[in-house]
Amino acid sequence: MPRPARPRIEWRDVDGILLLEKPVGLSSNQALQRARRLYRAAKAGHTGSLDPLADGVLPLCFGQATKVAGLLLDSDKTYRAVLALGSRTATGDREGEVLERLPVPALTQAQLARVQGAFTGELKQVPPMYSALKQGGQALYALARQGLEVERAPRAIRILSLALKPLDATRLEITVTCSKGTYIRTLGEDLARGLGTCGHLEALTRTEVGAFAGRIAYPLEELEQSGEDEASLDARLLPVDVALGDYPRVVLGAEEARRYLQGQPVLPEGAAAGGGAVARACRVYADGGRFLGLGTPEGPDGRIRASRVMCD
Repeated sequence: MPRPARPRIEWRDVDGILLLEKPVGLSSNQALQRARRLYRAAKAGHTGSLDPLADGVLPLCFGQATKVAGLLLDSDKTYRAVLALGSRTATGDREGEVLERLPVPALTQAQLARVQGAFTGELKQVPPMYSALKQGGQALYALARQGLEVERAPRAIRILSLALKPLDATRLEITVTCSKGTYIRTLGEDLARGLGTCGHLEALTRTEVGAFAGRIAYPLEELEQSGEDEASLDARLLPVDVALGDYPRVVLGAEEARRYLQGQPVLPEGAAAGGGAVARACRVYADGGRFLGLGTPEGPDGRIRASRVMCD
């Protein structure tokens, strides 16, 4: 007997950013698609993957917000992880085959402080084979599943803060704030080596992402089961410009705003009054506070031109 057809979804225009609390067991794309169906969002994207093993904050961009998704990939992120010492796995987490076992030395505060200091600041990190990075057109994880290992060039990362807390004789809690491109599984393996043993991640949670630090993230299943109407769901969305708080703010008068939206170079009010030129990308607003998009400097006199328009 054929399966009944799924009801046709009538997609709608939705603009904003949903801070989703992704559960363990779903890929970031699976979580995105479920949230997209819930909102019936015509256009959606996420801002940096979380492994199925990991849970935590996953910003989802709907509509106009998808125009800044790439910018959010550059955000610093904070994670909390549990590192199990004494065994190394193929994937760097609890799901992989155990490749190595080593004794775990007694952990002292002096050892932890030494390792913590050694892995804070500017570092080089070799990406893991089980990652989505591509080499020769193939994702590294696809090669790893074939039993292959290829040379990977170290990449520059930055560890802004790192704290190590013993949970018991063989497990550490790691709290780390880091730059984009940092693999916490690899960091865990490196920390374990620094302590004279080996290790893998038992658990991983992303707790904060860039400009969204301190804001509420909504569990996916709670949203799906809440029975809220679309107006209530939409009220949980953050405005697009919340993600761009690090960009300087400029305001345009009515005529300048019209010309900005047409792609012409314009002079912001502050620059026109002698307030100085904008030296980098900026948030652009109309005189009444309406967010228009992003602008980039054009010439020495303070003029800017639209780089991303965020309104219709």
